[in-house]
Amino acid sequence: MFLSQNLKILRKKTSLTQDEAAEKIGISRTKLNAYENAHSEPTIDGLLVLSHFYKVNIDTILKTDFNQLSEFQIEELQSGNDTFISGSSLRVLATTVNQENNENIELIPIKAKAGYKSGYNDPEFLSQFPTFQLPFLSQNKKYRTFQIDGDSMLPIKDKSYVVGEFLQNWNDIKDGEAYIVLSLEDGIVFKILHNNLKQNKSILFHSLNPEYQDYSLSVEEIKEVWKFVCYISQQMPDVDGERKKILDAISNLELKISSLKSKI
Repeated sequence: MFLSQNLKILRKKTSLTQDEAAEKIGISRTKLNAYENAHSEPTIDGLLVLSHFYKVNIDTILKTDFNQLSEFQIEELQSGNDTFISGSSLRVLATTVNQENNENIELIPIKAKAGYKSGYNDPEFLSQFPTFQLPFLSQNKKYRTFQIDGDSMLPIKDKSYVVGEFLQNWNDIKDGEAYIVLSLEDGIVFKILHNNLKQNKSILFHSLNPEYQDYSLSVEEIKEVWKFVCYISQQMPDVDGERKKILDAISNLELKISSLKSKI
């Protein structure tokens, strides 16, 4: 159980001393200190009072490790949004290790994308996939490789393999950087992200290929986020083709500017 540490975290989040918190809760400071330092445990009635004061349900205070949650996630819990009650468990990531007990990099091919939506947190499901190591990556982080399909992220080609680093705290998503995301609706997608969590609890998805439109997903729809690290492809990038697209885009922009000038 995580009761004592969670009570301490919740109190500090409210910027209250033990004296101040105890007075507001309606108990003695000695009793609150004993709860926070695991010297004694509250009764059921006491748990109900603490749950009401901190606006977090009893089961969550007892079973969820708040040290593993971001400020945003704790705020979500206190606002009654259960996204991160399940999320905190799901992000105790299912994984596999090699004979030396080092983390494997599992390879998820295109044909497994549908199954990954439901089996992503099942060690038995993950154990069926090929695994490998990349010696230039940190052994202290978790990586996974996904095969992408489609041309939304050109010049990274269709059927390339993208390697991602598991991202525990979604507040660390940086605008304009590439990520692999597992969502309930779309499954695995590889996109440029923009972090709108503080504004409206959503993430904006952007493609490098201008033919694809941007779209947003709420945090409730997202299950995993992996930060792009590198990609592996059997095809050379089509430099000439990409240069032509850029030149065409510039040419179209110049035509639009000329058209606007003529109307002024």
